[in-house]
Amino acid sequence: MDKFDAIQYVRDKCIIAVVRADTGGDDLVKVVEAVAAGGVHCIEVTMTTPGALECLQAASEKLQKADALLGVGTVLDPETCRLAILAGAQYVVTPTVSIPTIQMARRYGKPIVCGAYTPTEILTAWENGADFVKVFPANVGGPGYIKALKGPLPQIPLVPTGGVELENVGEFLGAGAAALAVGGNLVSKKQILARDFAGITANARAFADAVKAARG
Repeated sequence: MDKFDAIQYVRDKCIIAVVRADTGGDDLVKVVEAVAAGGVHCIEVTMTTPGALECLQAASEKLQKADALLGVGTVLDPETCRLAILAGAQYVVTPTVSIPTIQMARRYGKPIVCGAYTPTEILTAWENGADFVKVFPANVGGPGYIKALKGPLPQIPLVPTGGVELENVGEFLGAGAAALAVGGNLVSKKQILARDFAGITANARAFADAVKAARG
């Protein structure tokens, strides 16, 4: 899908599963497949995971015909951004405001979710071309902080990350979040080590159901 379809896809599907593991290999691809099987269609493999690029390439080939959007997270620089896109990443996520990385993602026509926290950082990311702004860590201010930010910055699509749980999905969406990124509460390192793919699928299904319930 093209960039604009991908942006709308993220909005529609709402939940971004953040896959962060201590080991790579075939199991990481199975984790991605398990998440997609549970109905969470936007999946982010972080660059802190060993073999992240190899996983992206293998998973993108397996999910080529699936209803899924595979992205890369924890991207700190434009060089890594380019390598990840060439490996199959369909969107890019950064933890901080990196204007050169935003420019690289735009050069390749890929959506970028740029990490920020303060109003100044958020506006800077948006004005420099970010398609979404990841508010991290969202557990510090919670849904109330998202609601406060949407007052002066209603035009910026915010993606709370860090601290999103099943119990507060509705609160974050009600506060105006465009999408929600979920890490360990959806895909825990313990589950990955235990190869508990069924448990990961069940978690994904629970978050997908929570979004449906919140949206009515």
